[in-house]
Amino acid sequence: MSAEEDENAAELKIGEEFLKAKCLMNCEVALILDRRLEQLQQMSDDPTNQMSQVFEKSHQYVKRFSRYKNQDAVKQVREILSRNKLAEFELCVLGNLCPETVEEAIAMVPSLKSKGRALEDDAIEKMLNDLSLIKKFE
Repeated sequence: MSAEEDENAAELKIGEEFLKAKCLMNCEVALILDRRLEQLQQMSDDPTNQMSQVFEKSHQYVKRFSRYKNQDAVKQVREILSRNKLAEFELCVLGNLCPETVEEAIAMVPSLKSKGRALEDDAIEKMLNDLSLIKKFE
């Protein structure tokens, strides 16, 4: 059996290295790049000179697609998603895409319902409601 046949994200079969990797949501990357931009501004009169095009484009991308803007909200999102013992990539998919219904969440992350670790619909709905509240009051 080839590696392609073994890997299946819907069943959380994504490879050992990926399971151990720390993933970041867009909003977390945005905070990191914001901080780096502040550092560049403090070190130089013209921070755009020191910014690579990749940095600038990456920063624009994560700012545009970040669902949560302030640091406290970002921490709360990670805490809520971590409570449910999600894999890092599951956590980031849900944190980045912000599904509104249980059905959307399962369609985006089918491994939520995989054998041996299936989350109850009520638990998923509570998680989504908590995320929605954070966004609403941010």
